[in-house]
Amino acid sequence: MGIKEELKLDSLDVTAKKLLKSFHEVRLFAFFGEMGAGKTTFIKALCKALGVHENISSPTFALVNEYSDGESNPVYHFDFYRIENEQEAVDIGVREYFSSGHYCFIEWPEKILHLLPEDTLRVFFRTNNEIRIIETENG
Repeated sequence: MGIKEELKLDSLDVTAKKLLKSFHEVRLFAFFGEMGAGKTTFIKALCKALGVHENISSPTFALVNEYSDGESNPVYHFDFYRIENEQEAVDIGVREYFSSGHYCFIEWPEKILHLLPEDTLRVFFRTNNEIRIIETENG
């Protein structure tokens, strides 16, 4: 099952809710796209849809940020842009995070492709004259 959506700033919340509803059983989301394509902004909308009230920012230097959803469950936000190799992700315990059963939103997953479980939903961001287009596919 896949969806294709054009994202506009005024419809991010609607699209985030639609993605979560369409893939309600999925907990691992890998976001592919060039710098500035809207990955972090969309993850903020997903977190908001899950009831996160904390400040959401890209964990570029920390590699992972943990938030709490509306039911006090953890939500993990990864940014692997700055890692040199997959071993760095293994060293922070990425496999344990991925197998936790909690939401994991992953930026720059191309840096850890071999570590992504098969059930990871891949979300592709493409820009087209300031309109962001997302497409999804399962592992």
